[in-house]
Amino acid sequence: MYSRFMWSWSTAVSLLAVLALVSGCAGSPDVGTHSHSTPPPAGLATVSPSAALTAPATTELRDPAQVASRNGLLRTRIVVEQKKVDLVGRRLWALTYNGQYMPPTLRLKPGDRMEITFENKLDQQTNLHVHGMHVSPAANSDNVFLAIEPGKTFRYSYRFPESLEPGTYWYHPHPHTQSAAQTAGGLSGIIVVDGLDKYLPPSLRGITEHVIALKDFQIVGDRIKTQDLKMGAPTTRTVNGQLNPRIRIRPGETQLWRIANIGANIFYKVALPGQKFYVVAQDGYPVNKVYSADSIVIPAGARYDVLVQGGPEGSRELRTLPYNSGKAGNQFPQATLATVESAGEPMTPEPMPTTFGPTDDLAKASVAARKTITYTENAAGTEFFINGKQFDHNRVDFRVKLNTVEEWTIRNDTDEVHSFHVHTNDFQVMSINGKPKTNYGFQDTVDIPPRGTMVIRSRFLDYPGRTVLHCHILNHEDLGMMSVLQIEK
Repeated sequence: MYSRFMWSWSTAVSLLAVLALVSGCAGSPDVGTHSHSTPPPAGLATVSPSAALTAPATTELRDPAQVASRNGLLRTRIVVEQKKVDLVGRRLWALTYNGQYMPPTLRLKPGDRMEITFENKLDQQTNLHVHGMHVSPAANSDNVFLAIEPGKTFRYSYRFPESLEPGTYWYHPHPHTQSAAQTAGGLSGIIVVDGLDKYLPPSLRGITEHVIALKDFQIVGDRIKTQDLKMGAPTTRTVNGQLNPRIRIRPGETQLWRIANIGANIFYKVALPGQKFYVVAQDGYPVNKVYSADSIVIPAGARYDVLVQGGPEGSRELRTLPYNSGKAGNQFPQATLATVESAGEPMTPEPMPTTFGPTDDLAKASVAARKTITYTENAAGTEFFINGKQFDHNRVDFRVKLNTVEEWTIRNDTDEVHSFHVHTNDFQVMSINGKPKTNYGFQDTVDIPPRGTMVIRSRFLDYPGRTVLHCHILNHEDLGMMSVLQIEK
């Protein structure tokens, strides 16, 4: 994988060695990974990324190309390879799906099947995870324990239930110790499950929708950095792989934006100053009641489907606001994500819906068992633990019974924000730090505040098998903060 870069390492190191190292989580090396077969070039770990890129809004937002299911089947091929791509006005080496930094959106319907011929042209193991989707974690479905070796082709096959919730999901690699490196290198794309329209009032069905895929990267020389990733380092943030694209909307027009953080590690606090987001789905789950927000904190892996109405004529910046993840974490600066251009013939604003999807509430469910899951890390921030243990794929850490509801208490005994994500089944957040949480609907990726506690309930339906739960800051997952969950019949 790295052989194509060998000619430029000495040049890159000499040019960039004068840059100071930027500290990551807890001031420690958040580690990406490299090929098991090829060692990294000397000095690579000491090279800091260049400054984050910015640009005026000169290009229109491009929604990713789509591959959609037909007659109940989505069949496609995904080739994983390292390629040089045109990105933010540069030619950069990136990890790509089908040669693209922003690969196609996979679009399907509840009850569909999906077949993917998956070819690995990297020189390291990889695999594929369909994040947030209720589907089997076994065999050749959403099985993150698979390792697709270099040069090999594997056929994934997924059969989604009719009960699959409509909304926004995503796909990315999940090989342990390499998840952060590969995702940060560029391997992530969007999945859309159709069906939100049926919950919208007739006047809002068929409105313009946009994918707002938040992908970030650090640049060293002519490549996207994948090793020695530091969360606090200068990071270029893009929407659909574009630097500050222009999003056009008419005054008063309502659009549906699918906002998804499909990066490896960093947080976004997304806002459109002077306007509100009206949340209609979170983590691929329609809300039971539409709620408004001035800003939304989106950890890596989380998604929000929102309605946005065009403001008075003029330009406004879609921004990520400053965000502090704790004294052992990082302070993320404000940055412009896109420019929203409100222009054209005004439209009469439609009233926002209030009630939306069906209510699913586990508050009165019979609880079969209770568990406590505790996050800790060492003082240097180089090792991360769940219940005092680091990840071991040969060990089962938690067992649950199919068709039961359990209540879990997740404790964050660290001085930084961590996220909690579980595969296969979503969960309902019952409380955070003892304060009851309004149930708008289930989620799959939620933040736990420093020294905080979150209580959730989850119902294990349809699919037995071995899966995982983890912090979705992928640096932390790769450094141990993941556990094996066995769902038993």
